[in-house]
Amino acid sequence: MRMTPGERRLGQRLEEKLEDDYLLWYDVPVGKKQLHPDFIVLHPSRGLFILEVKDWKLDTIENINPSTVTLLTEDGIKEVKHPLQQARDYALAVNKMLEKDSLLVQQEGKYQGKLVIPYGYGVVFTNISRKDFEQSELPAVFESHLVICKDEMYEKVDAGEFQQRIWDLSAYQFGKTLTPHQIDRIRWHIFPELRISAKQLSLFDVDTAIEEEAPQLQIPDILKIMDLQQEQLARSLGDGHRVIHGVAGSGKTMILAYRCQHLAQVTKKPILVLCFNVSLAAKLRQVVQEDPHKISRIKVRHFHGWCMDLLKKYDILRPDSREYQGEAYIEELVQRVITAVDAKLIPAGTYGAVMLDEGHDFKPEWLKLIAQMVNPETDSLLILYDDAQNLYGEKRDKKFSFKSVGIQAQGRTTIFKLNYRNTAQVLGVAYEFAAYVMTPTTGDDDQVVLVEPTSAGRQGPKPDLIRLPSFKHEVDYLAGRVQQLHERDIPWNEIAIIYRSNFMGDRIYNHFQQAQIPIEWVNANSDSRNYNPAEQSIKLITMYSSKGLEFPVVLIPGIGYLPDQYGHGTPEEEARLLYVAMTRAMEQLIMTCDRSSQFTSRLETALGKVAVI
Repeated sequence: MRMTPGERRLGQRLEEKLEDDYLLWYDVPVGKKQLHPDFIVLHPSRGLFILEVKDWKLDTIENINPSTVTLLTEDGIKEVKHPLQQARDYALAVNKMLEKDSLLVQQEGKYQGKLVIPYGYGVVFTNISRKDFEQSELPAVFESHLVICKDEMYEKVDAGEFQQRIWDLSAYQFGKTLTPHQIDRIRWHIFPELRISAKQLSLFDVDTAIEEEAPQLQIPDILKIMDLQQEQLARSLGDGHRVIHGVAGSGKTMILAYRCQHLAQVTKKPILVLCFNVSLAAKLRQVVQEDPHKISRIKVRHFHGWCMDLLKKYDILRPDSREYQGEAYIEELVQRVITAVDAKLIPAGTYGAVMLDEGHDFKPEWLKLIAQMVNPETDSLLILYDDAQNLYGEKRDKKFSFKSVGIQAQGRTTIFKLNYRNTAQVLGVAYEFAAYVMTPTTGDDDQVVLVEPTSAGRQGPKPDLIRLPSFKHEVDYLAGRVQQLHERDIPWNEIAIIYRSNFMGDRIYNHFQQAQIPIEWVNANSDSRNYNPAEQSIKLITMYSSKGLEFPVVLIPGIGYLPDQYGHGTPEEEARLLYVAMTRAMEQLIMTCDRSSQFTSRLETALGKVAVI
């Protein structure tokens, strides 16, 4: 939803005149009925305030009573709900929602059972001065102290006076200053689209339909809630090209998922979501296409599958697999799409929005192709990037810039350093292990940068590195360990085994089948199209295809074979790959080996530097 001119002016004034301890939300859907107050303002001690903004002029108000207002508009006479009544209804709805949280209500005294802070509501007339308001008939149906007029929100107005106008919207003064934890609980209730589930801390388990009647809500702690930067970014991303550089587990994909759902509500043009991995595409598809009404407008696809779709749709000859094999087939597939777009056989600019996850894995010419697919009227392009997870050999030229491939992101880039996914112990071991190949880099907002991750501080068990006599013993150990975990009430689908070489996947899969342990081999026959994250089975997946995914428990066998014996890249590339695999673990990381190697030595050193809780 686009701001009206008056809403934009008020938003600027709120930002200028309110201090840093205020929180501000614009057009957030509240509660089960998805009500949309214009602005919600929260102050830790003064309370919660709902502001309805009206750009009306006196000569456009034809008639008004306590319930409705009749307006003269360009489209004729229009009757609307009284804005003060509307603001009051919104305030009561927010209050009712928050009062269901026992930690947000007073436990004793005169206001026992009521919200811990007062609440208020009011109307902002952005085109009516206080003098004109008082001399009109409006005071008969608007309480004067519940109205803020245009001359009371000028840039020259004193910040203290402006804040007092907001405080006067509430008739109550009680309660103690909110604690940071209480503030985060309020954010959790008001902004449900960006919740992370208490159990899994999953980027995709987004609860957008909390039942108001639920007797007891399970609230995640402060470290399981996205920080303010991300919350504000998810709602405020405007048109134009955007790039988000973020470390693994920083919530980049959550931003994408929410952004996609938001755009599906406000645009009728088709939306394209692309990523590199088939398995991640399946996971994304499960999230953003939950609403069947949106399926026809949202297309989620891995990049090369999308290229194949275009060739089929526009009846362009596909590469012959007998002539082109392996990597050559992929290169020819993409080149035929690029050639067809250049020749206008495939139309450009067909999507109202394009969102790209795993941008670090895309070659410059692929990025250029994707940028061409955005409709110039909407110009909505979002690229998610983490050069630390660049695993496919695309070493960027130092002179590479987004502008060179048609991505105009200057002044519209964001960097996320905070890792929410992993415990401090998992992230500490993973980064200590791989730090020598992940030196942070800097650059302007048109260049690729490598960001050093910072832990959000969530604590958990120290990762394990288990030494065993042979790989057969490793497989036996994995089978016993996952059964033990399941007996401790960890669902099968919250466990992943991430492996490096085909022989490992083959032996693990066959052994688990014989042991009747439910297991889904995500990479079987190189086809992850039907990957089902919700199916109650352990996920057996390659290190490459684990990118973008996450699981509460991750087991990684065969560490002793790396980087040389069964690693196909350089030691540096294999170290990055293992780093990605390790950072899939949200709570618990278990690694096994049957021999010593460069990697086992580095891991033992890393483990020795991580504190045990």
